[in-house]
Amino acid sequence: MNRVCIINVVGLTPELLTHAPNIAAVGKSAAWKSPLPAVTATSQATMLTGLAPREHGIVGNGWYYRDTQEIRFWQQANSLIQGPKFYDGVETAKMFWWFNQSSGVRYSATPKPHYGCDGSKVFDILDHTDCDLTAKLGPFPFFTFWGPNAGLPCSQWIAAASALVLREKRPELTMVYLPHLDYDFQRYSQPDLQRVREVDQCAKTVIDAAESIGAQVVVVSEYGLVPVDQPVMINRELRSEGWLGVRNGPFGETLIPGECDAFAVCDHQLAHVYVNRHELIPEVKAKLESVAGIDRVVAPEELELDHPRSGELIALAKPNAWFAYYYWFDDDRAPDFARTVDIHRKPGYDPCELFMTSKFRAIRKLVRKKLGFRYSMDVIPLDPTLVRGSHGLHPSPEKGPLIVGPGELPSDMRMFSSYVNQLRRG
Repeated sequence: MNRVCIINVVGLTPELLTHAPNIAAVGKSAAWKSPLPAVTATSQATMLTGLAPREHGIVGNGWYYRDTQEIRFWQQANSLIQGPKFYDGVETAKMFWWFNQSSGVRYSATPKPHYGCDGSKVFDILDHTDCDLTAKLGPFPFFTFWGPNAGLPCSQWIAAASALVLREKRPELTMVYLPHLDYDFQRYSQPDLQRVREVDQCAKTVIDAAESIGAQVVVVSEYGLVPVDQPVMINRELRSEGWLGVRNGPFGETLIPGECDAFAVCDHQLAHVYVNRHELIPEVKAKLESVAGIDRVVAPEELELDHPRSGELIALAKPNAWFAYYYWFDDDRAPDFARTVDIHRKPGYDPCELFMTSKFRAIRKLVRKKLGFRYSMDVIPLDPTLVRGSHGLHPSPEKGPLIVGPGELPSDMRMFSSYVNQLRRG
């Protein structure tokens, strides 16, 4: 069997590839089709299994758990993917790809903080590589992996760690996730192409290590980002009809999904709309179709999303629009977590976490922390108009995801598992 190294460069597109010569040199390139929503968790699950979302069950980066009446995003448990993965039974190093907890691979590393009983958090990774990564490379730069300071250092660290594992362990299959190109492409409608050159250098670190052990390199991306200028407050629209269940309390208003007639779980440019009172489905659909910024409202089976985790309806944004999760009418009643980086409690994806209200305010909060006082890092703005890039739909091919590699390239992510197996067989 041949060794293969797959590098996932988030946000890389055919039109950006000319600024990434090291990646372009890997092989031929082609645009390819993602599932809907074109987001990290769903795209990766389709690549890993060769299945549509209706079969593997990863219907977004997060969804509504009907049995516990909770909305949960960014779960890492490998058991959430329903279906075999192409790395099953293969000596694999899985470096920061999603669904990495209890994945059963031989080597893996993934972000995983420690949580104290007093609410404190210590950032760390789960390192199952037998390479003692933090001792050799220093602590993983967690604050650059997500949040207002998200940027290059996280990709550099992951690239260095992956190169180390490649050379020391020589795995049959290596999977590397390089994230930081994605961040500025959400912050700015015309991002600096320096980000592309940076991620190309990170990829070169991995490519050189892969070639040193004779591994064939493949580069993929999950989606491409497009400029946006219109946030759609879909939950406020539903609340205006009296369909949302909201509890007012000392920490702001809290969404109570089990007490909603209808609510939306927002994920970039696609939203799952859960309608607990099924007789309201036609009325909810008609209401949302009248909302500015919404392109279509369809049944999940039209998008191969007919899985028990999906909403009763799927809302798709117009190409220049995206869905903000906000459900409160008055920012004074926003929940306290809305102004913090809190990816697990927010009932929807929040790209405003890439921005900061004030560096001075953040410094003051850190001083309080160092002095041992209670503090909250409430430095995230409640201004969705700041967001300038999004994804989740099928843009034109030159602005969508791509694959770079040898041989006959797959045109659809559902064909990727077969492609990888063929490369391994030679």
